Amino acid sequence: MFDHAYQNYMDHAYPADELMPLTCRGRVRGLEPSRGDVDDALGKFSLTLIDTLDTLVLLNKTTEFEAAVRRVLSDVRLDNDIVVSVFETNIRVLGGLLGGHSMAVMLKDKGEHMQWYQDELLHMAKDLGLRLLPAFNTSSGLPYPRVNLRFGVRGPETRTGTETDTCTACAGTMILEFAALSRFTGDPVFEIHARRALDFLWEKRQRNSNLVGTTINIHSGEWVRRDSGVGAGIDSYYEYLLKAYILLGDDLFLERFNIHYASIMKYISQPPLLLDVHIHKPLLPARTWMDSLLAFFPGLQVLKGDIRPAIETHEMLYQVTKKHNFLPEAFTTDFRVHWAQHPLRPEFAESTYFLYKATGDPYYLEAGRTILDNLNRFARVPCGFAAMKDVRTGSHEDRMDSFFLAEMFKYLFLLFADAEDLPFDVEDYVFTTEAHLLPLSLSTAPHASFFTSNRTFNEELDDSNFDWTCPNTRLLFPDPAFPRNLREPIRSAVDKSCPRPPPYRYVEPGMGRPPLRAQDFMANNVEHLELLRRMGVSLIHLKDGRVQLVQHATQAVSAVAAEDGVRFMQEMMELSSQQQKEQLPPRAIQIVSHPFLGRVVLTAGPAQFGIDLSKSSTGVRGFVTVAEPYSGCTEITNAEYVQGHIALLQRGQCMFAEKARHIQKAGAIGGIVIDDNEGSSSDTAPLFQMAGDGRSTDDITMPLLFLFHKEGNILLEALKEYREAEVLLSDKARDRGVTLLPHTPPSLLEPEDCLTEATTPTSFEPIGQSQMSTLELDELTPEQVTPPREEVSPVEQDTSPAEEVRPPEEEASPAEDARPPEEEATAADLTRPEEERDSEDREEPEGDTDSSSQSVDELLADWREDLEAFQQMEKDEL
Repeated sequence: MFDHAYQNYMDHAYPADELMPLTCRGRVRGLEPSRGDVDDALGKFSLTLIDTLDTLVLLNKTTEFEAAVRRVLSDVRLDNDIVVSVFETNIRVLGGLLGGHSMAVMLKDKGEHMQWYQDELLHMAKDLGLRLLPAFNTSSGLPYPRVNLRFGVRGPETRTGTETDTCTACAGTMILEFAALSRFTGDPVFEIHARRALDFLWEKRQRNSNLVGTTINIHSGEWVRRDSGVGAGIDSYYEYLLKAYILLGDDLFLERFNIHYASIMKYISQPPLLLDVHIHKPLLPARTWMDSLLAFFPGLQVLKGDIRPAIETHEMLYQVTKKHNFLPEAFTTDFRVHWAQHPLRPEFAESTYFLYKATGDPYYLEAGRTILDNLNRFARVPCGFAAMKDVRTGSHEDRMDSFFLAEMFKYLFLLFADAEDLPFDVEDYVFTTEAHLLPLSLSTAPHASFFTSNRTFNEELDDSNFDWTCPNTRLLFPDPAFPRNLREPIRSAVDKSCPRPPPYRYVEPGMGRPPLRAQDFMANNVEHLELLRRMGVSLIHLKDGRVQLVQHATQAVSAVAAEDGVRFMQEMMELSSQQQKEQLPPRAIQIVSHPFLGRVVLTAGPAQFGIDLSKSSTGVRGFVTVAEPYSGCTEITNAEYVQGHIALLQRGQCMFAEKARHIQKAGAIGGIVIDDNEGSSSDTAPLFQMAGDGRSTDDITMPLLFLFHKEGNILLEALKEYREAEVLLSDKARDRGVTLLPHTPPSLLEPEDCLTEATTPTSFEPIGQSQMSTLELDELTPEQVTPPREEVSPVEQDTSPAEEVRPPEEEASPAEDARPPEEEATAADLTRPEEERDSEDREEPEGDTDSSSQSVDELLADWREDLEAFQQMEKDEL
């Protein structure tokens, strides 16, 4: 396949930048109709050949590599009077020259090939680096997005220097190539400029959410587009922070990446989805669709060592690929086509390779086979491989980008290759975002103290941000079924065309059994889960401890099973609705230390495990302390403070019983879980019992209580203001003369106008077989836990919410089709009515000052920022 693509480029296109595979000729900028910003990658420098150099070596085509290097040295000119993208030229051409240089040095050292080589590619790379440097001549240090190769940045006469905005990835994806150039040549100027740009982006992050926007003003540093995700416009900024640490060994990059990553996992990651949010209000979604560039992210998570979400997101992408043959440029949250193009992007193959390397799971070889088969079946044409104009119709575009040869075949070859197939050890190299190979030995290359970065942020950081994690593949999956259990629910939710086994009623033992009833269902019963699958019902574990039930009638193994599934979902909804109405005996958390002295009592929900406070005459009394980590989902790191105290924990990320076990192991005498849903209150939301995790909880011997956000804030404010707070956990207040919650001293309550409206239980309508229904519940036990407040979500029709509100013209890609990939897809997809905007939750970051300490001026400024953001969204949409 590589030979077919490369040879056709050399035969029909070279020395042009790209091959046009449908018309069998080269694409020369200025001779073909302009494609807008996409053409900024073309600089009349034989782009595809330079981009492909190190791929030739990896695929054991040493003779072709040597010939290609000679062609580059004799034919390629870098002083053309042409305006190019700084970002694209850096990753494709500078990266290609440096990757080629790395390979040439490696081959020369082996003593068989390239013995004539005298660093000629490196000299070309330095020449190109110097031509890109004028773009960094800004007050911020962020580069202009475009530069003239001959004249630099000289204003309107060279069509440069007039831009004000650049994408985050465009400015933040320089460090690998520029640092490598500095380390190879000994000239620090390149690395200094790349670090300065990264430092500026870091300083301009949104300090509350620790996220960055998509587009920034290169002069003022103001965010022009404040939506944030891991796809187009931002993707390789995150990638380069982690890989810069790997290549250069500077902890600064790892620290910054870990802080960003924690926010990505908190706000953007909703496995298996990755959804854009607003940086200043990260609980506010910015889009109803995802773009294909985010497919690189599971691979980056593998490098980070976070395998589980990588598996889940990759599986979603795999099912979308099987559904449409390729990843559409953008697809909705219910996996329909949003933009139908596919320019043969390699990011999904990249993540497939990294996951296979990390897990050794042959499942990913099957995914690789799917990519290969689809390329050959749908994209292969007589003169190469053609991009897909529309994945739904299979129509082609006369386009074969250089990254197809630089990345796609590199990752696919590595996926299937045995060690003896490779001419060198790839573990000695880091892959750039264009998959160019830079040697890890650069970290030991001479570099003086000329690299100064801003480290003042260290004092703000928590040690938990510095976890150094790597996957241990031997211990990754002690249970072979583990990855399969992650993938199954996603597969059934996405793919409606998988072959299905015969209807279970006719082949299963126990034929004729009555169908599974909602009141009998247990989430940890393997047989029940299998019955759900056959009824077309998927069960997905959410990271906040709930489970989500999704029913696709078309996924059932038969029409009868589909009817059973519809009935099961209706029963589950009725059961949930009934339980919401049931009054549960509340528990009391009484603040007994000075100056409260028992006058403040907070209404709390009980747990189905641990000490039953209703049977205790004295309750449990102790001082409270915040557990670290606050989620309580891993071993407690401040056990010396937790021991003998009542631990405070935040809801979410793991099961309640798991939190209890961790603090009990640390020596806590009790625990209080505080809701992470801002504005929730026992005044407006029904209490619920915290469920176990499906296993025996006899080992939990201390009480655990639940506070909604409003009540939890009162306790946290008391702790913050008086440094210590002693509480009594009991079934009721011991002194009946105390002041109950509604009369709590005003100084401890949040201002009324800062509270958000609590979500009320939802009523349900019967659903038809053609619908997809979704139901979210807390983890279920045989006792059928009562779902709290919003935990039961409305039934959703099997039509995309995006499609219901999206204008018809949005289905086709707008002008973004003519923009470079890193600058695509930055506009918010969905504008919101004014009244809906006014009622948005105010989001305050964890650990920051509570809203009660905000002045009216600050609140008004916050709302003005919101209004500006929404106005910008509406402009983008128009």
